[in-house]
Amino acid sequence: MPTTSAELLGRRGAVAGDSSLRGRAACRALSDATDEWLASVLRDATDDHTDGLALVAAGGYGRAELAPGSDLDVWLLHDGRPDVGEVAQRVWYPIWDAGLKLGHAVHVPREALALAAKDLDTATAALSARHIAGDPAVSEGFAARAQAQWQKRDAAWLADLDRRVVARHQAAGEVAFLLEPDIKEGRGGLRDVHALAWAGFARPVLAAGDEDALIAAEDVLLDVRVALHRFTRKPTDELLLEQQSDVARALGLADPDALMARVSAAARTVAWVSDEAWTRVRGTLDGPIRRMFRRDKPLADGVVLRDGAVYVESDVDISGDPLLVLRVGVQAAREGATIDRSSLDRLAERAPRLGTPWPTGAKDALVTLLACGSPAIPVLEALDQRGLVERVLPEWSTVRSKPQRNALHRFTVDRHLCEAAANAAGLASTVSRPDLLLVGTWLHDIGKGEPGDHTAAGMALVEQIATRMGFPPDDVDTLVFLVREHLLLPDTATRRDLSDETVAEGVARAVGTLERLELLAALTEADALATGPSAWGAWKAELLGELVERVAAVLRGDDPAQAVQRQGFPDAGVRALMEAGRAVVRADPPLIVVVGPDRPGTFSRVAGTLALKGLTVLGAEAASDNGMAASRFRVEASDHDVDWEQVMADLRSALDGHLAIEARMAERRVGYRRMMRRQLLAGEPTVRLDNSASGIATVVEVRAPDRLGVLYRITRAMADIDLDIRTAKVATLGDEVVDSFYVVTSAGTKVLDRSHQREVERAILHQLSL
Repeated sequence: MPTTSAELLGRRGAVAGDSSLRGRAACRALSDATDEWLASVLRDATDDHTDGLALVAAGGYGRAELAPGSDLDVWLLHDGRPDVGEVAQRVWYPIWDAGLKLGHAVHVPREALALAAKDLDTATAALSARHIAGDPAVSEGFAARAQAQWQKRDAAWLADLDRRVVARHQAAGEVAFLLEPDIKEGRGGLRDVHALAWAGFARPVLAAGDEDALIAAEDVLLDVRVALHRFTRKPTDELLLEQQSDVARALGLADPDALMARVSAAARTVAWVSDEAWTRVRGTLDGPIRRMFRRDKPLADGVVLRDGAVYVESDVDISGDPLLVLRVGVQAAREGATIDRSSLDRLAERAPRLGTPWPTGAKDALVTLLACGSPAIPVLEALDQRGLVERVLPEWSTVRSKPQRNALHRFTVDRHLCEAAANAAGLASTVSRPDLLLVGTWLHDIGKGEPGDHTAAGMALVEQIATRMGFPPDDVDTLVFLVREHLLLPDTATRRDLSDETVAEGVARAVGTLERLELLAALTEADALATGPSAWGAWKAELLGELVERVAAVLRGDDPAQAVQRQGFPDAGVRALMEAGRAVVRADPPLIVVVGPDRPGTFSRVAGTLALKGLTVLGAEAASDNGMAASRFRVEASDHDVDWEQVMADLRSALDGHLAIEARMAERRVGYRRMMRRQLLAGEPTVRLDNSASGIATVVEVRAPDRLGVLYRITRAMADIDLDIRTAKVATLGDEVVDSFYVVTSAGTKVLDRSHQREVERAILHQLSL
């Protein structure tokens, strides 16, 4: 058995790295090993004279929840011992020398309690104070006194703690739904478990059954945290994409999706229990006079609002009312209220499934709930926690907590559908059939829970679901259409030349009617807003609006070119510069215009220079005539001020061949932070040539992981094989770019020869491999 401090420290290291120990067991074993080591350190520091001195663990260490990278929170309590300062230094230095992060304090117990009476962080740390070594008489009863002191000011502490919880959630986001969650600080994370424990020292906050559910969820999160610390060898709690495969493997899970599904399910449980508990706490913090004047507010037959929650009255026959779940949900969403826990439990025990077909009124009740918008989201989450969404829609189980491991999506599939439906509620006034918009949006990705192509699977499911709901055949066809074509508008708007009349005509044929067009446009916006910031913005909204106007014109029998007031390129001013043979670089943010001699590589030089200046190209157009070429780039700046004069100067240098773009690009790519993450998710680049999409040019579509200078690479390859770029549509979809180029050969023709097409593919893929 190890006996010296050095040997005990070595044992601690072995425990930290022992992969056979997982989760809570690993935390306990590491805490025990740390106790033994620090007890030895204290003995060495005092020559075993510890009278009047005690070493105390606080915070997570006090709870025996040490993960391999956790800080050590240690207090040295004493009864006035004169050499305590020297002893403290002899205790702290071995901890620092071991490379551990230390939170430390030296107090007499009454000083520590006085500080805990004023400071929330100290107060919560003291609640879990635990004796490690030294004189038990000094630390004896300290934790009990800290808890008693906490209880005396419980109302004030709980109010402070509640505010902290809300602020932390806003800052860290939701563990259950984020692509890269903070499993400690996020909503549904370990810190929420700690906060409930601290609140529990003041008064009971958990409902029956909550403690077991909370422990099981905490076990999952501790399991992940320990594995994450071991893999990264860092005290990190943010589960990044590039770490998820290794953490999954360490936990014996099949793949990262299985890991993130477990994390999501656990975090949803923690968040649900936490939200419910804090709602109850807030109710208890109301003064007696306010509680005295509370009155029930009748909402519907057998449903009342009481103390900020919706209740199902005790005499209601739940098993005989298949619409009750939806009716309760509607009232809760309308009132912005929670659903009483006991009422939820009774609904879960007795509420019947809706059956096939749905009873009269069920479809309307669902539409009414979805039409409530954002307030419907927590209501659906509450119903889902008790399996009640599946009573309405059995297919929901396949998408529940299902992760979407790409940087485009910020939510799990089920939450994405709810967020999209909430967005659709805000757009309901723009369509003639809000019911189809709401249901179609809520179900547009329901096929993602099935194997294979999610659109095909979703179409089959929605046909069954919509028929079961009671929609007539024409409406069923429209809902299936919305699922089938839910990507048609964004894909076309961001990848095709909208000035080409055949584009609007092709979309019009696919859509068929103005009613379907308005539904599809609203669904597209709702879907994009729910997806993430890279899926929607002013430029994409402008593109979508232009496409919809052009398609609507075709469906009305009008000229699509007259439907949009957009000046073509080159305009008269640019054409005059070309005719005069003048070389010009001009910036009118977000547009940059370049005019100069028509020679290969101009586009790639501009793209490379803009990338080096931190500017993203959203789209570009080009024209050439009589040996002169003009290009117009629409750019977007990242989060920094742009020195446009310097941008112009660098562009002129690049066009004159005086800027080492390739070398600068290589320097910048070193340490490019997101590259590994992008490549992990986006997969291998692909190149596709399409000669049917345009009457005058070949459309080259390139999908590739997003990285610094990817547009420069693609367009440099095109210059190397003498392709002229007429129009470029550039889209960044989270972890990948999808760029489309309308190109012609040096002879002004499409790329029709198959061997030439293969060379185009080869050149682009080669550049993207560099």
